[in-house]
Amino acid sequence: MKIVIVGASGTMGRHLASAFEKDHEVIKADRHSDDVKVDITSPESIENMYKNIGSFDALICTAGPTYVGPWKNLTDKTFRNGVEGKMMGQINLVLIGQHYINAKGSFTLITGALTHDPQKNFANASAANAAVEGFVRAAAIELENGIRINAVSPTVIEKSPQYFPYFPGEIPVTMQQLEYGFSKSVFGANTGQIIKPY
Repeated sequence: MKIVIVGASGTMGRHLASAFEKDHEVIKADRHSDDVKVDITSPESIENMYKNIGSFDALICTAGPTYVGPWKNLTDKTFRNGVEGKMMGQINLVLIGQHYINAKGSFTLITGALTHDPQKNFANASAANAAVEGFVRAAAIELENGIRINAVSPTVIEKSPQYFPYFPGEIPVTMQQLEYGFSKSVFGANTGQIIKPY
């Protein structure tokens, strides 16, 4: 299987690439990748990525920039970090990618527990997550050629301790749990699902 991982240099992306490249062809994509460079805030960059990659079987996105900071600092400009990054960036990966993905392929996007369990400083991420999850459910009933779409929605992950103080009382998701969540989406049969790997 040919799997594209967008956000491959991040904590989640690195782990998933390492896990999946044992049995599959993995294409690593992000702003700093040696394989394929992409800026998901730019539709033109996404289109160029797909042209470079050609047909593929699955796309995983672990990238999704948002604004993290106090509520009082939220403005139209800062809020657009999540709108143009985590929300439209991921949506455009699907809208554009549907023309390149093989029949019966799959898209797996990233959201998070902040959708339904908000924390201070993360209003932008909560809103972007909820929008992406709504998109996943809607896209699942209209994508053609047997193409599936799901989102993986973890809480804070074990290899990101810098975020632990923002999630008091949360038990971090292990990298293995995260891997299993993405595996369920990529290799399973479900579509339109929000997979919680905890």
